[in-house]
Amino acid sequence: MSGHSKWATTKRHKAAVDAKRGKIFSVISKELILAARAGGGDPDMNPRLRTVLQKAKASNMPNDNVHRAIKKGTGELPGVVIEEVIYEGYASGGVALMIEVATDNTNRSVGEVRSTLTKNGGNLGGPGAVAYNFTRTGQFMIAAEKTSEEALMDIALDAGAEDILSEEDHFEVRCPVTEYENVSRALEDAGIEPDSSELAYIPENLVPVTDVDEAKRILRIIDILEDLEDVQNVYANFDMDETIFSAAEG
Repeated sequence: MSGHSKWATTKRHKAAVDAKRGKIFSVISKELILAARAGGGDPDMNPRLRTVLQKAKASNMPNDNVHRAIKKGTGELPGVVIEEVIYEGYASGGVALMIEVATDNTNRSVGEVRSTLTKNGGNLGGPGAVAYNFTRTGQFMIAAEKTSEEALMDIALDAGAEDILSEEDHFEVRCPVTEYENVSRALEDAGIEPDSSELAYIPENLVPVTDVDEAKRILRIIDILEDLEDVQNVYANFDMDETIFSAAEG
């Protein structure tokens, strides 16, 4: 999930890794297949694959699973055809959603996404319904204890980052999609391991959420969406402070 409380949700998901290990492996496996299909099975020649391999390592995904997924992507092993799809919709309170899906059956996926949204106070929109409100951007989340703002600025800005946001307990580095690999390599060479890194959909305009019940409804619909087998990521344009977020989570 991604919204204004991205750091809080990143920490929450890291804490819930063991509970959803099978789901996480399924998500990464599809990402590996797609990356290998698009750019080949050699990570030195395929930046996207290299990034997904880092995620697989961080999640302790078994090497056999990793190699099998890559071979399915390159065609060395038979496998189903995985497609990438973006669905657009709304959660409670008019919060916009960008839902990334990787699926072998788009009819099943759209049906599950539509049903989830409808049953939980949201609705599915058509192509372009909310996409105008998001920008595809490289995003790195880094705990504050891992580096200093000055050092991070020297490393990331020189590598092509366009913005570094400093919060009390973390930094957020943003870069154009075209510079994602350069920034990723620069951080790796400097020994700085991001807590999360991805090509994310960053919202341009945020919907303020100040009511705890409303926050609960929004977080619930996103959680249910993320539990769907085919859903890879959900991005939302809410602005929810830590107090509201914590109360809604509790």
